[in-house]
Amino acid sequence: MSYNLLKGKRGIITGALDENSIAWKVAEKAHEEGATFVLTNAPIAMRMGEINALAEKTNSVIIPADATSIEDLTHLFTESQEVLGGKIDFVLHSIGMSVNIRKKIPYAESNYEYFHKGIDVSALSFHKMLAVAKKLDAINEWGSVVALTYMAAQRVFPFYTDMADIKSMLESIARSFGYQYGLDKKVRINTISQSPTKTTAGTGIKGFGDFFDYADAIAPLGNASAEDCANYCVSLFSDFTRMVTMQNLFHDGGYSNTGVSDAILKKLGL
Repeated sequence: MSYNLLKGKRGIITGALDENSIAWKVAEKAHEEGATFVLTNAPIAMRMGEINALAEKTNSVIIPADATSIEDLTHLFTESQEVLGGKIDFVLHSIGMSVNIRKKIPYAESNYEYFHKGIDVSALSFHKMLAVAKKLDAINEWGSVVALTYMAAQRVFPFYTDMADIKSMLESIARSFGYQYGLDKKVRINTISQSPTKTTAGTGIKGFGDFFDYADAIAPLGNASAEDCANYCVSLFSDFTRMVTMQNLFHDGGYSNTGVSDAILKKLGL
């Protein structure tokens, strides 16, 4: 059911790889709710994914951009305004990559070159994106920027290795830039800490399936799906959340506030 929550709004959605990705679901939901937007991803990710099918489905234009490049981001925000016919109302940052995780390198043995790459791609890209948008005055007053994060920024999840530190930086950038952009243009910036989700990236993490089941058994509402996360993103893009900014918002079925569940105790025979 559509509520036209984003009717007349223009946006930029990053990171849609395939139909399993949260960004893909956000694009579908934003389109359903009346928004027009540009899709973007790094050229190499676009070759690996199916973004052309999403663009056709949502009547969107694709503008390739390396989120670590100021030049590419400047082109992205400039071209997006031309394509969409005005300033941007919402942005989704759904960009994350850890070479250390991909190569299964233990946290204490992190390759620092890989670590730096992960920081640049997954956290500094957010700062660069916001800095470019602010410099170009590309986002309308009361616009909304959302980045996807994970609770490993606050608690230890050994399999998340260096990405836990990187997500901590991402959340800090949201707070710091949220203050600056809020003062200047009333632009609100938040992060969503999502449940473990069966995306292409998520399922590539060692032991993901077991942890997915564990989190689902802990959370009183169960794990939040990618579709549910898309609905939450849309609510943050809408005018109904105009006074929400600088927040890390847990969207995890209650997992983050549950110490232990009856289901886990029963599995342990307690």
